[in-house]
Amino acid sequence: MDALVIGAGAGGLCAAARLAHQGYRTMVVERLDQVGGRASTHDIDGFKVNNGAIVLELGGIMEQTFAEVGAPYDVRMPKPPLMYRIGGKTLDITGGGWGFLLSRLTRHGAKLLSGLGAAREDSGLPEEQLTTAEWVARYTKNENVQAVFRNMCASVFAVGSEELPARVFLTYFTRRSAFKKFGFHPEGTVGAMAALADAVTLHGGEVLLSAEVTELRTADGLVTGATVRRADGSEIEVGCRFAVSGIGPVATAAICPGLGEEYRADVTARSKPCAMITVNFASRRPLLEAPGLTSFGATRRLCYVANFTATCPEMAPPGWHLYAGAGVPKPSVGDFDAEAETELIMADLRDEVPGFEEARILSTAVMRDDWPPQRAVAGFDLPHETPLPNLWHVGDAVKQYGNGGTTACAETAQLVVEAVGQRYPAPARA
Repeated sequence: MDALVIGAGAGGLCAAARLAHQGYRTMVVERLDQVGGRASTHDIDGFKVNNGAIVLELGGIMEQTFAEVGAPYDVRMPKPPLMYRIGGKTLDITGGGWGFLLSRLTRHGAKLLSGLGAAREDSGLPEEQLTTAEWVARYTKNENVQAVFRNMCASVFAVGSEELPARVFLTYFTRRSAFKKFGFHPEGTVGAMAALADAVTLHGGEVLLSAEVTELRTADGLVTGATVRRADGSEIEVGCRFAVSGIGPVATAAICPGLGEEYRADVTARSKPCAMITVNFASRRPLLEAPGLTSFGATRRLCYVANFTATCPEMAPPGWHLYAGAGVPKPSVGDFDAEAETELIMADLRDEVPGFEEARILSTAVMRDDWPPQRAVAGFDLPHETPLPNLWHVGDAVKQYGNGGTTACAETAQLVVEAVGQRYPAPARA
């Protein structure tokens, strides 16, 4: 092959679809039995329950990727996409943005807005070590305001405001797309990922499922191929001109002796995955008025609830409504008591979602360690380049500064494919 892509998650598939579209002979190897990775979906009694990422951005790099490779992007935007539930009231800030929200919560809103405005200039960004919680505290002591910022950090970056650098938060909201438009896929997030996988095969590539790269081979300082073990235990050897890994630097270093022990020790020491807990539940009657995401003010842990079926009724059996409530534990980096933290989220759901007690709990997912919501806390990402000039990383461990989630995966894929093109020009089309 020209390109060997390890992992069929969002980063790997965005890279593979771009490569195949440009004419590179591309093979994707995925150890699971379906595509998507932490942007996938599984079926529970007819409910389409996402395994990680629940929303996809509209109008950004992800949608651009689909357009470029010719894949359908069936993502539906709720209207409004985001509402806030604070003090038992649900606020729609559509059209008013931060100014309207802050004015409803605190008389110091203008001060906070001036801080957000100043951050649009390099001189207005705070020092690297200041956390988002500390930055907010400079302007207000209002508990609901501080909670809104904490839950926004948790929703976007899967860490609390006390763990996220303020510089990252402000970069995202003043210079990035900041997920202003987003939606759900009617087949669950895996529907979008499957469309990317189809684009790979449409352009002559292969997607191997239930197959695992057990070793990346190198010679003369370059990746030359890989050993792939299939579900039946058989092994195949795959040769390649270059490789792109979507499984993260730590896992990649473990299967590539050619990267060296020093690199392996360095990325392991610097690895900073975070954690999130999601409760998937369903009800016979609607429980929330917001058709998209509901974010919150002061809660124990709950940062948002997604209402899928108001926009995508196909995600549940007829007559059912499907939701996901998510929260970030304390600490979100490192060890925590999963049972106790889950109970805090459940208590928030009972308090914030009228009728939750009658809901059916479909599953509770704890994302952490080697299955985290993001492989690196934003601001602590590793480089997408490696010591081997024909091996690159994509995904949420190597994000560009101030970005997050599947959007960051699509962005790293674009950057890596551009780097591939400079070193290995795309083959002439037949």
